[in-house]
Amino acid sequence: MGSATRGATESARAALARTSGVDLTTGEQLLGAARTIGSSKQLVSALTDPSATDSAKAGLIGTIFAGLQPAARTLLEGMVASRWSSGDDLLAGIEEVGIRAIAASAPAGSSVEGELFAFGQGVTSDAELELAIGSKRGAPEGKRDLVDALLAQASPQARSIAGHLVQQPRGRRIGELVRSAATTVADASGKGVATVTVARPLTDEQRSAIAQSIARRYGREHTLNQVIDPAVIGGVRVQVGDEVVDGSIAARLSELKLRLAG
Repeated sequence: MGSATRGATESARAALARTSGVDLTTGEQLLGAARTIGSSKQLVSALTDPSATDSAKAGLIGTIFAGLQPAARTLLEGMVASRWSSGDDLLAGIEEVGIRAIAASAPAGSSVEGELFAFGQGVTSDAELELAIGSKRGAPEGKRDLVDALLAQASPQARSIAGHLVQQPRGRRIGELVRSAATTVADASGKGVATVTVARPLTDEQRSAIAQSIARRYGREHTLNQVIDPAVIGGVRVQVGDEVVDGSIAARLSELKLRLAG
C-alpha cells in the first residue's frame, strides 16, 4: 500500500466515524458504487486523475450516482477527492468503507464476521460450489442470487457483504475475499481475527481459554475462525495477521524429524 493510499484510507475511516445517518443502506450503496466504478476503466481513470478538480469529481459522482442517500454521497465524494496510489486502491477503499458501514448497522451481539467465515468455509470445502462462485464466466447477478440462497438464514449484513464480494472479486479467491471482509467487520467493532486450526472441534471451554490467551497477548478481543484439519493431529495452530504460533503435534513432529536429520 502506497503512502497516498494509506493517507486516503485513514481519511475515509475518519469521515465514516463522523458522518451521521450511516446505516445498512449507506454501506450497500457504497458497495454498489464500487461495482459501477470498477466496471468502467474510463470512470476509474477520471476519478483518480490527479489533474481533475474536486468539484469536477463531485459533479461526476452527482451525475452518475444521483440516487445515493446523503451519507453515502458525502463519503463517496470525500474518497474520490483523496489521492490514491492506484485505481484498484480506490475501489478497495470504497469497498472497505462500505463494509464498515454495513458492520456498524448490525445489532449488538451479532457475529457478521462469524457468518462470513462459515460461508467461506462452506464454499471452499465444496469444489463445485467454489467453481460456481469463483468462475470468471459466471454472471455477477447469478453469483449474488446463489449467495442469497446459501445465506438465507444469515443476517442481511452478511448477505450484503458476501453478495458484493462475489460480484466484484478483483482477482481474489473466495477464501481471501471472506477473510479480508471478516477482518474488516471485526476491526469495525474493535476486535481482531484469529484463525485457529485444530484436528477436532474445540469445546466451549477450550475456545474461551484460547480467546482469553489471545486477548492478553494482543491487547484486544479477537473473533476465532475455527478451521478443522485432521493433519495437525493434535494441539493448536493460531494465526493472527502474519504472525503464526504453531503448537500442533504435526509441527512438533516435523521439527523433531529435522533435528534427527541434522
